[in-house]
Amino acid sequence: MSAIRLGISACLLGQEVRFDGGHKRDHFLTDELGQYVEWVSVCPEVEVGMGTPREPLQLVQVGETTRMMTTNTGFDYTDRMNEWARARVEVLAREDLDGYVLKSKSPSCGVSSVTVARTAGPAALDGRGLFASVLLERFPLLPVEEERRLADPAVRQSFMERVFAYKRLKDHA
Repeated sequence: MSAIRLGISACLLGQEVRFDGGHKRDHFLTDELGQYVEWVSVCPEVEVGMGTPREPLQLVQVGETTRMMTTNTGFDYTDRMNEWARARVEVLAREDLDGYVLKSKSPSCGVSSVTVARTAGPAALDGRGLFASVLLERFPLLPVEEERRLADPAVRQSFMERVFAYKRLKDHA
């Protein structure tokens, strides 16, 4: 069996790509799981051309659409991010991924419970990051999880079982 290849949000590996120039290194992913997998790291914000450090981003509900905007100046990165994400997932399609670990609560990578500011009313915790949306649309069967949820041993075990099952099906197709 070939090596397990997992996509991952670059900040989780300790790369200093976050808005504040920091990282969110996850020791379970780097020190434990990292012994057994090959990581394919992606940072949507850096790869789309935003600098480090940079102004923070947020998702904002504008009418019927969700926009990705900077928190202070209101610069809208939505179209740029969506265009980049569509191209990037096509590159990832050639990476032979067996799963993906995304950064929770991120306006680009969060799978669920991303804060969405509203122009009227309170913020909601029901958003999905723009890159995560494109990734999940392109690869609906790919095992995907957020690092925050992988702290739960049952979720971690389920994710790895899904990764191995996906890899077996893919390798024998």
